[in-house]
Amino acid sequence: MKKFFNEFKEFAVKGNMIDLAIGVMIGTAFSAVTNSIVKDIFMPFIGLLMNGIDFSALCYKIGEASINYGLLIQAVLNFIITAFVLFLTIKFIAKLKREPEKEEVKEEVKEPEIPEDIKLLTEIRDLLKKQ
Repeated sequence: MKKFFNEFKEFAVKGNMIDLAIGVMIGTAFSAVTNSIVKDIFMPFIGLLMNGIDFSALCYKIGEASINYGLLIQAVLNFIITAFVLFLTIKFIAKLKREPEKEEVKEEVKEPEIPEDIKLLTEIRDLLKKQ
């Protein structure tokens, strides 16, 4: 039984497991920020562009059953906007991380100098071709 708990302790305290847990917690906190940006900033503008249509209220009733296709439309829009916000955020962070690019001095590329014996052989070849 002691061996079992020691194995579990090694598994639970591994560096990768801790890193993963921290990543999940940061992701959860970041999702709250992203959801707020989508819900409180972007969706009101989209609502204005669409003349105040609330997609979440759209549904199709079949007897007592209700097919809420508006919720699907709303979820797809939320996904697209969230993905766009994440794209912009990652692009901004990458731009901040980039070091200022140093101007590289471009050197002129010189053709390698042909040795004298190769030049002579080339001339002989050209003369033989003419004959």
